[in-house]
Amino acid sequence: MIENKRAADQIEVVFYTDPLCCWSAALQQHIDKLRKELSGKLSFRYCMAGMIPSWQTFKDPMNSIDKPSQMGPVWMEARHITGADIDDQVWVKDPPASSLPACIAVKAAELQSVEAGEKMLFALRDAVMKHSLNIAKDAVLSEVADKLGAKHPEIFDASRFKKDYNQTASRNKLREDLNEIKIHKIGRFPTMLIRKDGYKTLMITGYRPYDVLISAFSHFN
Repeated sequence: MIENKRAADQIEVVFYTDPLCCWSAALQQHIDKLRKELSGKLSFRYCMAGMIPSWQTFKDPMNSIDKPSQMGPVWMEARHITGADIDDQVWVKDPPASSLPACIAVKAAELQSVEAGEKMLFALRDAVMKHSLNIAKDAVLSEVADKLGAKHPEIFDASRFKKDYNQTASRNKLREDLNEIKIHKIGRFPTMLIRKDGYKTLMITGYRPYDVLISAFSHFN
């Protein structure tokens, strides 16, 4: 009975994101603070968006983006508004052709553990946004995995990751995420879905300051 009550008291949060989403990276500092502030009260999960399947199919009419060179100014804006450590030079030097490889990489890491998947997501963001590395390339994903394995050997096995990457299990996990996003009709990222037994589900889309987020979560107490 105690376990059931504890589960019912949990606030479930699903964070719909993508390794190439600059606004998600900017929001992460607030997410980390929330998870500390509400420690023990949150059940948190990242869901990958596959935001840019390819530049042949990607369109963002809200920001007038349909080619890689137009993404740089959006990253500049995110850096300016949020103060996040985001470098837009990758869109000039070596623009990623798709975000799907990085999304699959997160799911491949997640086969090891939820924590491994999170650390891979953060490592990929750092690689592309702080070091201008093209995370659509297998060689870059392999390099990120090697560094992550060396830094967190107790959590992440780079050799296993390379075996799991872009295989049936990791592709299926990404397909599940994409289906979930389709079911909820989510078209912009980041989006957070917040729910708790006995409360109306709340959806927050886009970057929000910390005080706005903590106010939203206060409705679930």
